[in-house]
Amino acid sequence: MSVSPRITLARIETAARAIDPVFLHTPQFVAESLGRELALRVAVKLETLNPIRSFKGRGADWLVGQSPDQVPLCCASAGNFGLAMAYACRKRQLPLTVYAGVSANPLKLERIEQLGARVIRHGADFDEAKHEARRAAGKAGARLVEDSLEVETVEGAGTIGLELLDFPEPMDAVLLALGNGAMLNGVGSVLKARRPHTRVFAVQAAGAPAMIESWRAGRVIEYASVNTIADGIAVRVPIPEALADMVGLVDDAFLVEEESLVRGMQLIYRHLGLVIEPSGAAGLAALLENKEQFRGQLVGLVLCGGNLTETQMQQWLHT
Repeated sequence: MSVSPRITLARIETAARAIDPVFLHTPQFVAESLGRELALRVAVKLETLNPIRSFKGRGADWLVGQSPDQVPLCCASAGNFGLAMAYACRKRQLPLTVYAGVSANPLKLERIEQLGARVIRHGADFDEAKHEARRAAGKAGARLVEDSLEVETVEGAGTIGLELLDFPEPMDAVLLALGNGAMLNGVGSVLKARRPHTRVFAVQAAGAPAMIESWRAGRVIEYASVNTIADGIAVRVPIPEALADMVGLVDDAFLVEEESLVRGMQLIYRHLGLVIEPSGAAGLAALLENKEQFRGQLVGLVLCGGNLTETQMQQWLHT
């Protein structure tokens, strides 16, 4: 049993045996040149080398694989979870509707449609889209799948933690991007159960701090708006269950600046040859701002998403 009462190691291990292998056993290694630039040792896990370029395929595949065939599904997404759900639903020939804010990444939405899902653009951001998805699902008798609320999404993400256990040496710390909480709570549950000496750090953008501020305060703190390029972790309205899961899993948390997110993307591109979106570079952004705290340690980063438009690549990577 892990720290959170609703997340168990046994279920995460079961998920690891059932999830589509295309999402599992992603590369992980010490990035030597990146570490030299930071004057510390950095271990990276590449969660973008799969058909949807993000870690969310793990949880979506695990969840959809257990869904009744006759129940239509819908979800809200800033992009990557919708892509994951669309991929999993296409494989099982299940209908899916994805709700997204009107400003959501157009590349992600186009790829969701290419996978056969219906996309409805509604509201200014992810949380407004989710509110509409909940209303529409209730009216249509569909199942609303909420990332991080559905425990299967957490269990699926937790399989990343199982794979981190196979790293040749234990990590001193792991820095994880925090959106609605599936990756942090899944991976954190595994590490706290099996590697209790590895410290777990949550990372959010300073322009979207709702989850970290809520965790620190011990209560839900909502924001009227967010202001960050890291759309994948731009949460305004925390999920109470996800906040409860975080208790006992997180050693500390960082809020990072936009400039550090961009710098992190550039360093990953230069040292690893990978296109990573702002959310995926959040852990490295935290390292850039807090290098002295991790001096001499082995620090793990999960590069969890890599969907950028051509315009974004020109703006952020080629400067």
